[in-house]
Amino acid sequence: MMPLKAGDTAPKFSLPDQDGEQVSLTDFQGQKVLVYFYPKAMTPGCTVQACGLRDNMDELKKAGVEVLGISTDQPEKLSRFAEKELLNFTLLSDADHQVAEEFGVWGEKSFMGKTYDGIHRISFLVGLDGKIEKVFDDFKTSNHHDIVLAYLQGA
Repeated sequence: MMPLKAGDTAPKFSLPDQDGEQVSLTDFQGQKVLVYFYPKAMTPGCTVQACGLRDNMDELKKAGVEVLGISTDQPEKLSRFAEKELLNFTLLSDADHQVAEEFGVWGEKSFMGKTYDGIHRISFLVGLDGKIEKVFDDFKTSNHHDIVLAYLQGA
């Protein structure tokens, strides 16, 4: 598994959101986009990560950043997740993990002695030029938003 690096062109993708509407990366021209991959909606770590972004959405918007969360969950589950946690950003369903593979975040994981394929928790900031500006791969679910904001405010 080799995640894309800063300077790489972000894959152009189009996926259904939590309402079943198609959303494309190209819909956000003129904005930076935080594309964050997470393993599974409604699980504790993913909930902490999503709520951190939710609670800091004003700051992210001020920095000109849209947020797209991507997992392999179906739209119905994403809709429940967004509703339950009052999420104020778009969740996308990458059910066949094609986009995760294009970004290089799909691969072998191990949990409690079992090995399986899944999404690695990595986030990509896509710049105005459609290239990846920054890769966030070293964070806890609880401080993900802090690390992203620190980068945006320091950049």
